[in-house]
Amino acid sequence: MKIKFLLVLTSLFFFLSACSKDDSEVADTLETPVANPAKDVKDGGFKAKWNYVSNSKSYLLDVSTSENFATLIPNYNSKEVTDLNEVVVGLAGGTQYYYRVRAKNQTQISDYSNIISVVTTGSSNIPEDPTFLKVKVNKLTNPFFIGMAIKASQLSSGSPYDIILKNEFSSISAEYEMKMDQISTASGVYNWTVADKIVAYGNANGINVHGHALVWHNSVPQWLKDFSGTDAEFKAEVKKYITAVVTHYAGKVKSWDVVNEAVDDNGGTMRNTIFLQRMGANYVKDCFQWAKDAAIAADDSSLLLFYNDYATSTNIPKQDKVFSIVDDLKASNLIDGVGFQMHNTYLSPTKAQIETDINKAVVKGLKIHVSELDIQVNQSNDISTFTNERRLAQKEKYKEIVKIYNALPAANKYALTVWGMKDNESWIPFSTELNHPGNDWPLLYDSNFAIKSSHTGFLEGLD
Repeated sequence: MKIKFLLVLTSLFFFLSACSKDDSEVADTLETPVANPAKDVKDGGFKAKWNYVSNSKSYLLDVSTSENFATLIPNYNSKEVTDLNEVVVGLAGGTQYYYRVRAKNQTQISDYSNIISVVTTGSSNIPEDPTFLKVKVNKLTNPFFIGMAIKASQLSSGSPYDIILKNEFSSISAEYEMKMDQISTASGVYNWTVADKIVAYGNANGINVHGHALVWHNSVPQWLKDFSGTDAEFKAEVKKYITAVVTHYAGKVKSWDVVNEAVDDNGGTMRNTIFLQRMGANYVKDCFQWAKDAAIAADDSSLLLFYNDYATSTNIPKQDKVFSIVDDLKASNLIDGVGFQMHNTYLSPTKAQIETDINKAVVKGLKIHVSELDIQVNQSNDISTFTNERRLAQKEKYKEIVKIYNALPAANKYALTVWGMKDNESWIPFSTELNHPGNDWPLLYDSNFAIKSSHTGFLEGLD
């Protein structure tokens, strides 16, 4: 009997020891939870959600109005929750919030989850900041150009466009009217009228003029598309055009996108354009060389030359190819900067993706031009009106990109250019090229020239 009793005690001891060891091992390896997008978003709250973590007994929920969680909402500072969701209440309408969670098992606590952003519905009733963009940026220790894409027809003296441009912006880019098919009418024949008006407007009003763009596959004039000469003669025509344009605007246009969108969206290869087909794999480098030679010959040694492209923050094969081109140009001392178009949405790219992309140019000592900024809020065509939730989410995304840009070293800053003035004149709504079947509100001003929350977000990004 005593032997049986001892055997039972021994078995119980080993069982408890094993359980204790297992609990310790589980606690030491408690996984980090994954937070999910909020549900049931209302004026005064939302439902925060997250995935189950094995061996967790509860979860600790933080809610804040700042992405760095510098301050936490009362009652949501490591609030312990035993479920996989929590209805957050007592919030303000039309306000940006962030939440994160940690898993807990007794004294063991996991790392923080990913951060979820959510904007409550309703209106915050806070008026927009009317400060002029360039006034605020010019007070910075390291200012930069605030740019706007424009059309020559908008530049009539006293028009709403003219007033806003002079008050708010320090740089302009022609939306389309300084491209090859607008200027080149035949071999050696040029129509400077419209482009001259744009450049003269900038020069007369102390506004920087960024040239966009010398070579782009979607702006090839018909006569060059139909050119029947040899490839060498085709190449000579492109050189003649670049030389003529850079020479004509020497000292008047301070920078040029020499080549625009030379990399394909699929596979990180060169885009199969007429320039690649007829000029060969080194055509980008040739174009930069001709632009630089023309500037030197015209005694315009301060001209800045940029390569410009889009979607490099999320498309890594494309990003890698772009920077292989940039590296080659840099090695030959032919490039001054990189244009990141930033036709973004309110959800993408992430802050980390944008920073990683831009920093690849920063470490190479190149200037950064956020060259065609707009932020879609209806990319999935799921809203028919500009909701308060999307309005404030867009505001935060504008704030984010401006904050990223403003934090760059002074030597790398050039310009941050918004691609258009009014929502109803943006290229995005109903764009077949972009596969955007519905309306959108991607810019800083509404159809009546009134500033939006995105404009306020832009200003807040400069703080």
